[in-house]
Amino acid sequence: MAAAVTDRAWCVVVPHHPAGARLARHRLSDELADVVPSMLLADLIAVLAELVGNAVRHARPLPGGVIRVAWRLRPSAEGALIELRVTDGGASTGPRIRTAGPDAADGRGLHIVAGLSTRWGVERDGMGQRVWAEFDPVPAPRPDLVSAG
Repeated sequence: MAAAVTDRAWCVVVPHHPAGARLARHRLSDELADVVPSMLLADLIAVLAELVGNAVRHARPLPGGVIRVAWRLRPSAEGALIELRVTDGGASTGPRIRTAGPDAADGRGLHIVAGLSTRWGVERDGMGQRVWAEFDPVPAPRPDLVSAG
C-alpha cells in the first residue's frame, strides 16, 4: 500500500457495451491495487461492475456511444475517501432499489451497491445522469510500518 494518500482522480471512457464493464474493472484494479487494501479493492470492483452494467442495460449512452467512469481518492483525517461515478445518457426512470424474489433473474444490483458502499445516489443534469457510490475512509498507513524501499 502507498505510504501517503494524496488527492488523485481518474476518468475513463468505455463503450456502452458489456465489454465496457470489463475495461473499467481492469483499469480500476490496475490503478488502485497498490493503493487500497485488497478486500476494499474487491468491493470497489464489484460496485463499479454493477454501476457500469446498469448503465449498459438500462440507460442511453453519452454522445459517441460511451459511458464515462471516474474514481477519486481524497485525503481526510481518517485516511482516504473513495468515490466512484458512472455517467451515462440517462433513462426514462432513474435507478432505484427493487424488490427481487428468490427466483428473479435480476434486480439485485443496487442492493449490492448499497451493501458494499457507505452511501450512493443519482445526480441528473441536461446531459444525462451520474450514479455515484462513496466508501468510508481507508486508514492511512502508519509511517512506522511503511518501509522506504
